[in-house]
Amino acid sequence: MIICTKFKFDSAHKLLNYKGKCAKLHGHTYLLYICIQGDVAENGMVFDFVEMKHIVDTKIISQLDHQYLNEIIKQPTAENISIWIWNQLKGVLPLSEIKLWETPDNYVIYNGNR
Repeated sequence: MIICTKFKFDSAHKLLNYKGKCAKLHGHTYLLYICIQGDVAENGMVFDFVEMKHIVDTKIISQLDHQYLNEIIKQPTAENISIWIWNQLKGVLPLSEIKLWETPDNYVIYNGNR
């Protein structure tokens, strides 16, 4: 079974070596879905949503919310942000996939495979 929790954070960034308006400093309200996979345990849950939220808030949201992403991720494209998030949670949560919306129309799905 796969369960997902939704998060939101606001950050600024600029793209390096990019020709276009995203080369300038700008911000986004990111929408993040963290999906984990596992068997349903005796308690009826794959994972406690409260614990999952605490882990993601601590390891991801508190690090990225209202931050300048270029100071954290060298080239903070949606793809590279997703990889960074995955690497922070890998081994802590039984990840299935991450969905990261940079805009209401554009998002990345990442499952740990490069």
